[in-house]
Amino acid sequence: MDVRYPIHPEDLKMYTTEELRQECLIDPVFEAGKICSVYSHIDRIIVLGICPTVSALTLEGGKELGSDYFLERREIGIINVGAAGTVTVDGTAYALNTQDALYIGKGAKEVSFASANASQPAKFYCNSAPAHHAYPTTHITIDKAKQVKMGSRKESNQRIIYQYVHPAVLQSCQLVMGLTILEPENVWNTMPCHTHERRMEVYFYFNLPEDAVVFHLMGEPSETRHLVVRNEQAVISPSYSIHSGVGTTNYTFIWGMVGENQTFTDMDAVPMKNLM
Repeated sequence: MDVRYPIHPEDLKMYTTEELRQECLIDPVFEAGKICSVYSHIDRIIVLGICPTVSALTLEGGKELGSDYFLERREIGIINVGAAGTVTVDGTAYALNTQDALYIGKGAKEVSFASANASQPAKFYCNSAPAHHAYPTTHITIDKAKQVKMGSRKESNQRIIYQYVHPAVLQSCQLVMGLTILEPENVWNTMPCHTHERRMEVYFYFNLPEDAVVFHLMGEPSETRHLVVRNEQAVISPSYSIHSGVGTTNYTFIWGMVGENQTFTDMDAVPMKNLM
């Protein structure tokens, strides 16, 4: 497990590109036949990319988590961005097609992941947060997610937000998670931008062609920095940081938030004139 530590905003201002990528970029997110995991001490989120091939892959506890099993004191949200697969939770199997999601609450002991076809594997992108209460496992297809249309073609940011792990859809302890799909010919996400002091956020970009990139903007509004992000890479954003981006083409990204509350609108808007 790759462990990352918090970054003071005064330090972030002085990072080189290499240092910023080392601390905030998650790459690779997926490796065939493996579980890739990053533990961030920012609100103790764990980001996982699980890509089973021939054999199923199982979440485990241990010394790194100080627990006998992975979800002993945690909850997890899962979105499949690959081919068809199955997540089995304490003996109950849930079939996940691409862009299907699964929420698993605290206390589930055995969680395993399998692909329907080893040559076309599933890719389970996961966010996990500490949890204080057990909520039921829930399968959410994209048509069951809450849909929010935002942006305009004039502003090049027309998009649909699909809220999967969200109070309007299901109960969770602190995790909020979903995906955003930009319409064709639209390239900006989350602009005008914002911060939210009570929650951190991780963005995972996918459905990008091989030669396309997203310029992910982060840092304090008055001291912005950027990361060049490619397909199936993720970015850790501290609570003081904006999290926005512009791509060379349209794309899809998964957002996951962990922190003090689940109020989606609890954010501090940043006027365009204040960006530097």
